[in-house]
Amino acid sequence: MKPEDIVLPPAAHEALVRQSCEAIILAGRDGRIRLWNRGAQALFGFGETEALGASLDLIIPERFRRAHWHAYERAFAAGAVAHPGEVRLTRALHKDGRRLYVEMSFDLVHADDGTIIGAVAVARDGSERYALQQALRGPAEGQGQQPAGQGPGGAG
Repeated sequence: MKPEDIVLPPAAHEALVRQSCEAIILAGRDGRIRLWNRGAQALFGFGETEALGASLDLIIPERFRRAHWHAYERAFAAGAVAHPGEVRLTRALHKDGRRLYVEMSFDLVHADDGTIIGAVAVARDGSERYALQQALRGPAEGQGQQPAGQGPGGAG
């Protein structure tokens, strides 16, 4: 059997995305959340009904928003993100107000005709990675260091 002979029905694709333990978030050009899966709910604490239709500002710390939106607009204008496929350690907000370190990758999603449907982010908790990086740097060297920036362009 050839790989192209194995075609999953659309319901299987939807189940895979919705049930993934990785946070998967899709936002439209306007920055409003269009898809928020179970992994996103677990990581950020917001339920699907709270997140759908909300701005991505829901999970972006205020101090990173300007850089995020600049990179977001730049990615849509260019038709590509600055660091495709790269997992970046960045900051995010939890519903309870905690600041999180998350490992996140960004990309744009294109329709078959090439038009951009939106921006997708896949994320997981990066707190252990951040703590390890800080421990390896040592106390003096790690002071003042910030994780990579927010947004599809990776600015920050």
